Amino acid sequence: QAYLSYSNIAALTHLARKSGWDITRTLDNVKIWTHEEGAVLSLKVEMQVKVPSHVAFSLLSDFSLRQRWDRHFLTCEVLQAVSEEEKIYHVTAPPTTGHKPRDFVILVSQRQPCRPQEPYMVAVRSVTLRAVPPSPEFCRSEILCAGFQIHSNSSSSCTVCYFNQVTSGVMPYLAANFTGSSKSIEDTALECIKFLE
Repeated sequence: QAYLSYSNIAALTHLARKSGWDITRTLDNVKIWTHEEGAVLSLKVEMQVKVPSHVAFSLLSDFSLRQRWDRHFLTCEVLQAVSEEEKIYHVTAPPTTGHKPRDFVILVSQRQPCRPQEPYMVAVRSVTLRAVPPSPEFCRSEILCAGFQIHSNSSSSCTVCYFNQVTSGVMPYLAANFTGSSKSIEDTALECIKFLE
């Protein structure tokens, strides 16, 4: 368990530090970047938010609030509170055209910064839980590495960076974006900002 939570945070830190991100879209307070490496596509969404970083952290680390701003979350229940900083959730996502709804069992690890210049972290990865086997009504999907880094800009503003290493399980929700027929990444980012502020 300790190893899983450590590797969860380490994987997000590693993803955030990668070089070679390409900016694909810029709005007033949202920037969207992509990073391709072999068959792996990673996504970074940078949001400027007018709330203190610790407020954004407490709201984003509580995944039971996620449905309020992210329409890709149909339901989200806590399966296990592993520790103060670690929770395991079961999440269901709406069906995409021609597919069953998807579900995910995820470990969410949160960390406060040890030093002032470090970001708050909320890291997400899929885990296997014997108590929640795959069910025939859902397509069980996997999140390799995702999460938020929250950097303080001032006492009343912060930069929230959302990362996702895209797997085939998440791709249907993002694919429409890259073809330009949908604005769901931007819309979700703007909903997130609205929710935090």
